[in-house]
Amino acid sequence: MSVHKDLIKHASNQHETYQKFLALDQQREQFIEEAIELCKQGKPFSTDKINAVTNSINKINLRFIPTRQTVTGEMVQEFVKKN
Repeated sequence: MSVHKDLIKHASNQHETYQKFLALDQQREQFIEEAIELCKQGKPFSTDKINAVTNSINKINLRFIPTRQTVTGEMVQEFVKKN
């Protein structure tokens, strides 16, 4: 019975961690969109918030969660130019 409880606890912890990842990933996408919009308008923008969230995502220790690349200002500008 102890093994069963341990498995349930482990699965619950993984689910909680995955939910945290989803929230952070959504926040990262929102920050990327904000940077893109500012860049399109010719206004100054920063990737600091994007990369802070990226670092948090990359610290999550689940094998099935992909790491995220840090974003540079040049990457945002290139994206805007292409689209």
